[in-house]
Amino acid sequence: QVQLVESGGGLVQPGGSLRLSCAISGFIKDTYAIGWFRQAPGTEREEEREGVAYFSFNDGKTVYADSVKGRFTTSGDNAKSTVDLQMNSLKPEDTAIYYCALDRYGTAQKMDRPLNPLVYDDWGQGTRVTVSS
Repeated sequence: QVQLVESGGGLVQPGGSLRLSCAISGFIKDTYAIGWFRQAPGTEREEEREGVAYFSFNDGKTVYADSVKGRFTTSGDNAKSTVDLQMNSLKPEDTAIYYCALDRYGTAQKMDRPLNPLVYDDWGQGTRVTVSS
């Protein structure tokens, strides 16, 4: 059974940093990718989640949303089956629940939709990030 578990969320002041981690289990395939999404307060539907970053274990490709480019960095460790999201220069508008999602067979890249939540197969439960002074 596939399981994704996010960790590392918390409360941070504007300008601060956090590092989120996504631990993947139950799926062994080097063609998979991980997307990072966030859901802002007041939104509920999965399709309303904003894609912020993407990492492919197949070729190491990364993609970032314009809203986080230059501030967020994602990286993966295949041996540990983890993907991290380093978030720097955090802003109040980064406040959200952050999710990692698994694209089992590289569909997101094939469809050129790496930040579209609808192409992902499995989701974690999320970790809350609050940016506030």
